[in-house]
Amino acid sequence: MNPNERISWLTEKLNFYNNRYYRDNISEIPDQEFDFLMKELIGLESEFPELKKDDSPTQRVGGTITKDFAAVYHRFPMLSLDNTYNEQELRDFDERVRKALPNETYEYICELKFDGISLSFTYENGVLQRGVTRGDGSRGDDITANVKTIRSLPLRILEEDLPEILEIRGEGFMPYSSFERLNAEVEATGDTPYANPRNAASGSFKLQDSAEAARRGLDCYVYSFLSDIPVFNSHEESLVGLKKWGFPVSPGWKKCQTIEEVLDYIHTWEEKRFELPLATDGIVIKINSYEQQRELGSTAKSPRWAISFKYKAENKPALLRFVTFQVGRTGAVTPVANLSGLHERHKPYEQVKGVHLSGSQVKRATLHNANELERLDLRIGDTVFVEKSGEIIPKITGVDTSQRGLFDTQPILFPTQCPECATELIRKEGEVAFYCPNERGCPPQLKGKIEHFIQRKALNIDSLGEGKIELLFDKGLIHTVADLYDLSYNDLLGLEKDIYNEQTGKSKKISFREKTVENILKGIEKSKSAPFKNVLFGLGIRYVGTTVGEKLAQYFRTMDALMAASYEELTAVPEIGGRIAQSVRDYFTEPENQQLISRLQQAGLTFQTDDLPIEKEGEALTGKTFVISGVFQNFERDELKTKIESNGGKVLSGVSGKLNYLLAGDNMGPSKLEKARKLGVVILSEEEFLNMLEN
Repeated sequence: MNPNERISWLTEKLNFYNNRYYRDNISEIPDQEFDFLMKELIGLESEFPELKKDDSPTQRVGGTITKDFAAVYHRFPMLSLDNTYNEQELRDFDERVRKALPNETYEYICELKFDGISLSFTYENGVLQRGVTRGDGSRGDDITANVKTIRSLPLRILEEDLPEILEIRGEGFMPYSSFERLNAEVEATGDTPYANPRNAASGSFKLQDSAEAARRGLDCYVYSFLSDIPVFNSHEESLVGLKKWGFPVSPGWKKCQTIEEVLDYIHTWEEKRFELPLATDGIVIKINSYEQQRELGSTAKSPRWAISFKYKAENKPALLRFVTFQVGRTGAVTPVANLSGLHERHKPYEQVKGVHLSGSQVKRATLHNANELERLDLRIGDTVFVEKSGEIIPKITGVDTSQRGLFDTQPILFPTQCPECATELIRKEGEVAFYCPNERGCPPQLKGKIEHFIQRKALNIDSLGEGKIELLFDKGLIHTVADLYDLSYNDLLGLEKDIYNEQTGKSKKISFREKTVENILKGIEKSKSAPFKNVLFGLGIRYVGTTVGEKLAQYFRTMDALMAASYEELTAVPEIGGRIAQSVRDYFTEPENQQLISRLQQAGLTFQTDDLPIEKEGEALTGKTFVISGVFQNFERDELKTKIESNGGKVLSGVSGKLNYLLAGDNMGPSKLEKARKLGVVILSEEEFLNMLEN
């Protein structure tokens, strides 16, 4: 065989073996033989890159580095579904369908709603060409290199008479097994583990290195077929057809004739879903007939022929073993419940596994503040009820007081001194939290400020993390964020530390070898080009989040101008009130902070904005406030913001009683729309907004 023939043969054979293994659970050849063939193909493609096939199985192992994900417009909008937690609202949905389809019989298809991220796969002439995230529904990010690492997803559809272009949609997810393995690796480095499989999947699909995405064991289930040429007459036909073509289709779907059958299906899976190897959070109900779907149509944001039923957060009893008090970046002291399963009552705490909730073991839950402790009337030894809020953050929702007489319980005393540095705690008027005022000497506050500084929305030094910051801090190499820019190769090389993970009870060693040190220094150097608004946010000034940081950077344009601004000048900035203005003034008048800013400036950080100042177009919107939501035909959202501000208006971040107009585009969030209506806010279309400018 010549190289082209050999590459074609290897591609066809390896794809066949992959399909048999991942689709049919059959190993046609030994792993070693498969690996030899794959190695041969990789070598040939490296030698003859122009002969590489679009459906080459070598793409399964990744290797492509994507610096920026291109934005791609969807051929068909990816609408969101209306959600409900209420069975009566499902009956109301069924009644709306019945009225819209008078004298017609109709069927429903019920499918499990998996907890991942929505993806779109485009095939041209049967070959996978593009994988895109949902994004805002109109356009998403091109993550093709990472999508091709999903081993259950066909790179080529082995079927004749396909439409030239077709689109398959599905849910990308991380199975529990992959999630647990990834978190174990993260914990081994001393970094914070992912909160849940959905967050892990979302981050993994957006990795720049597709080889790392491939290693993380991502998967998907498909649930929708789209093309310009009709292929199927119903959703049921499409699911059967997609399965036949080799796509991963969830086997749990069912056709229902009535809404009562739909409710039975929902009840069946309410507990059964926890037996699955991946996270679920509800059921999707769709009209089966495509013709009836077209007849029912869609609103601007969601189809009228489908609805999503969301299960209530899983709630389980647990034993409150003890309460610890954590000090955060701002000095706020937060009580944290340390839990075990009821059956683990007599085990040492370091040996307990906790309560299994929504796909992960929970040993800790936030108690928020002293007021919450008092409201719940908690005692050590209580049987408490735990749930994951939004299936993400564990919290205690109540106490089973009937168990108190059976076991010893003890009152919980909120500390009067900082548990980390023994400074007397204070409670500011009008606030629920107790604070440690020792912001320049309390270790968790100092480390927290540095962790805040390196996060993605700030200076984005992703080669550092919580564990590495702790090591550098404990070694005395960093005390403030400015110290990061003084670190050298010799400072870092060879550093080691055992990191104890309170959740797992295990210790892992962090070691700084050559590659680690190079990545850290490269990340620190790259951070010097982060925009001025990111620097402002990263400083951790109280009440200065990403939005306020952007507004201050846009208004004052340089660090010097901002530092010199008076209280009156600060409150003149749109949406900057007295509390924020005073906090900014207090920060910049502190000599220690002035010294910190000076050191950061000497290090070469960006202290001015390159954004063009807003040019005044007119006064048509003077005194009017707007919130922008959704997707627009003639403008990007940033362009609309500039248009409003250049005509004297102000753009707010959220809907409130102070808002005049909600500028509503396609696919906008339903919560903003509902809140605006309740508050009597005027809702404008894009056309009405343009008319307002003209008039």
